[in-house]
Parts: sequence; C-alpha cells; structure tokens
Amino acid sequence: MFTGLIEEMGQVLSITNGDKSVQLKIKCNKVLEGAKLGDSIATNGTCLTAIEIGKDYFIADCMHETIKRTNLKRLKPGNMVNLEKSITLSTPLGGHLVTGDVDCEGRISSIEQDGIAKIYTFEIENRFMKYVVEKGRVSIDGASLSIVGHKDNTLSVSLIPHTQEMITLGKKKVGDYVNIETDLIGKHIERLLNFKEEKEEKSKLDLNFLAKHGFF
Repeated sequence: MFTGLIEEMGQVLSITNGDKSVQLKIKCNKVLEGAKLGDSIATNGTCLTAIEIGKDYFIADCMHETIKRTNLKRLKPGNMVNLEKSITLSTPLGGHLVTGDVDCEGRISSIEQDGIAKIYTFEIENRFMKYVVEKGRVSIDGASLSIVGHKDNTLSVSLIPHTQEMITLGKKKVGDYVNIETDLIGKHIERLLNFKEEKEEKSKLDLNFLAKHGFF
C-alpha cells in the first residue's frame, strides 16, 4: 500500500526483456533507505518487488499483466520514473490509499496554463470513468492528485509549479501516456452494491417429506 506522495524521481538504467516480461534496473537513493530484498516500491504507480538492491539502484521484474496494464512497457534507458516505497502502519497518510495496482493507461490530451498552475487532461478507458469524481482523488503515475473536472472519457488535474518539478508529469507532453489508478473506495462500494450471494438450495426436508416417509 502507498500514499501517492512521490519520494523521488529515479532513472531507468537498463531494461531486459524476457518471456512476456521486463526487468527494470532503476537508479535511486531515497526509496532505498531501510529497504530490504522483497520490499515493494511503486514505480510510476506500479507496485514492483525489489529482487535486488544495490547502493544506488534496485532491480524489479514486471510480469505480463503489469506490462499490459501500464506504461512501464514504454520506458527506455534514461527515462525518469516516480518512486515511492510501501507504507507501514506508522506512515502518515498525506495523500490517499493507493494500492499500486494500475487500472489502465491514460493519454494526455491537453495541457493548459491556468495562472501559476497547469491543467492536464487525460483520456482513459470509459469503463473506469464511473470511479472518477470531481474533487476526488486519482493516482497518476503514482502521484496522488485531486480531480478538478471530468467529461465523457476524460479527467483533469491541476498542478502547481512545485508539483510540476517534483513528479514526472510536469515533464510530459500531449500524447504521452501515464498510469491511472482510480480510488479504491469506489471500487469496494460498487462491489458491495452489486454482489449477489448465491441462494442456498432449499432443503427438501420438511413436514410433508417426513410424513410421506413414515416418520409420523
């Protein structure tokens, strides 16, 4: 579990392609403080397991499902990625609860200046729009951001200059792809409302059955 508060931007050192898989080597520093083999590190909002940790890097495997869902397949050596290590029970929740399980990719459709801020608009798969709520939260490449508007299959967020400098989104342009994780709470509410338990098969054991078979 993560908060969506990016700790640092790391740099892709190398990419090794495997059988429907990709292995990433990421240069970084802050997220390695106290990190152990097997720990989870959100990379562009995708929960990855550190299978090797060095002085200034970690290595993680990306399986087929991860490659299909995320923009990690688009990375090249030298690219920057957002990083956050997993939280503990003592970690302050300054953002929102982020699982690191990306829903889909989003495509930047427009970037507009709005005073000191920039408004980024993304096209996403329509089936995930039901979890998008104005002034709600969304994780974009792992960064917890407030939704300032939505329409049809698009959502918008606004970034102040500081945020633009601290996360990779501030360096992206129209047409680039990002990872989208919608709010976890909405998904649970939907599941609870729509879940229907299978009806238990009605027992054939009743008074008529007992009488018919000579029990009384």
